[in-house]
Amino acid sequence: MERRKKLDLLALASVPLIMTLGNSMLIPVLPVIEKRLQVSSLQVSMIITVYSIFAIFLIPIAGYLSDRFGRKKVIMPSLFLAGIGGALTGWASWQMANPFWMILIGRAIQGIGSAGAMPVVLPCVGDMFEDEQEVTKGLGLIETANTFGKVLSPILGAFLATFIWFLPFWFIPILCLISILLVLFLVKVPKSDKHSKKKKQDLSQFLHRIKKTLHENLEWLSAIFILGAIIMLVLFGILFYLSAVLEDRYNIVNTKKGFVMAIPLLALSISSYVAGKKIGKNKSVMKWCAFFGFLLLTCSFLILFFNTSLFSILLTFVLGGIGIGVALPSLDALITEGIEKEERGTITSLYSSMRFVGVAAGPPIYTFLMKWSDLAVFQTSLIVSGIGAIVVLKAIKPKGKSVKMKKAEV
Repeated sequence: MERRKKLDLLALASVPLIMTLGNSMLIPVLPVIEKRLQVSSLQVSMIITVYSIFAIFLIPIAGYLSDRFGRKKVIMPSLFLAGIGGALTGWASWQMANPFWMILIGRAIQGIGSAGAMPVVLPCVGDMFEDEQEVTKGLGLIETANTFGKVLSPILGAFLATFIWFLPFWFIPILCLISILLVLFLVKVPKSDKHSKKKKQDLSQFLHRIKKTLHENLEWLSAIFILGAIIMLVLFGILFYLSAVLEDRYNIVNTKKGFVMAIPLLALSISSYVAGKKIGKNKSVMKWCAFFGFLLLTCSFLILFFNTSLFSILLTFVLGGIGIGVALPSLDALITEGIEKEERGTITSLYSSMRFVGVAAGPPIYTFLMKWSDLAVFQTSLIVSGIGAIVVLKAIKPKGKSVKMKKAEV
C-alpha cells in the first residue's frame, strides 16, 4: 500500500475513532451522571440511545448524499455538527441547574452529525482501492480504529470525569476539530468523486437503482443488516452491564474502572485488526470468520451459568470481545465488496443504521434485564448471539468471488 494511501486511511480512521469516543466514552460515566442529575437508570441510558436514534434515520440520507455529491463533502460538515452537539452538552452541564433535557438535545445534534461521518467512511475506503485485498485491509484499519476508540473510551471518559463530571462532553468538540483538520488536509478526493458529476442521476433514477439492488440482494443484505444490529446490541448491552456491576457490586470506580472495562475491548480491538489483515478477498473466509466470531460470542456466555465472579465476567467478555472483533471486519468486507460503487454509500449506510439500532437498543434493554436478574442478562445475550451464528451459517453462501446468499432459515 503506497504511502499516500496510508495517510488517507489514517485520516479517515480518525473519524470512527472520534465518533466512537464521543459515544462510548460516556458509558463508564453514566452512573456518575445518574447521581449528579438525579435521574433513573433508564433515563440516563437515553444519553446513549437518543444519539443513536437520530443516527439511525439520517444515516441513509447521508449515504445517498455521499453517493451523489462525494464522500468528503458529507464527512466535513457532519464532523462540524457533531462538535456543535458535543459543545452544547458540555455548556448545558456547566451552566444549567437542570441540564438533562438540554443534554439530550445536544446528544441528538451529535447523533445527526455522526450519521454523516462514520458510515460514509466505509464506502470511501471502497472507492480508494481497486484491489479487493487492499479494500479489506483498509476496512480492517477502519474497524480497528473504531474498536481502539472503544478501548480508549472507558479509560479516557473515567479519567476526565475524575476532574469534572461533565468534562467528557467538552472533549468531543476538541476531537471533532482534530478530525476535521486531518480529513481536510490529508484525504484526497477519490477519482470516483472527481468524476461524480458525469455519473449523477436524478433522485428517481437513483432510488430505482437502489430498489433494484435491494431486490436482487435482499436475502443476504437482510442477513448482514440483522447481524450488524445483533452484534452491537450485545456489545453495548454488556458494556452498560459491566459499567454498572463494577461500580455497584465491586466498588471499582473512576480511572480504575475505565482500565477494567478496557480489558475486553482491547481483546476486541486486537482480534479485529488481525482479522482485517488475514481475511483478504476470500468471501468464504469472511463467512467462516463471521460464523466463528458469533459462535465464540455465544459460547462465552456459558461460563456465567456456572460462575459469576468478577474474573468469570471479565473472561466471558474477553472471549466475547474476540468473537465480535473477528466478526465485524468480515461483515464490513462482505457488504462493501458485494455492492457496486454507485450504490455502495447508500447500502452501507443502511447497514450502519442497523448497527446503530443495536447501539440504541442495548442500554435500555439491558437496564430492564438487570432489574430482572443477572441470569436474564446472560441468557438473553447467549440466545441473541446464537441466533446471529445461525443466520451467518444459513444465510451467507459465498460462491467464488461473488457474494451469493440464501435466505436464512431460523
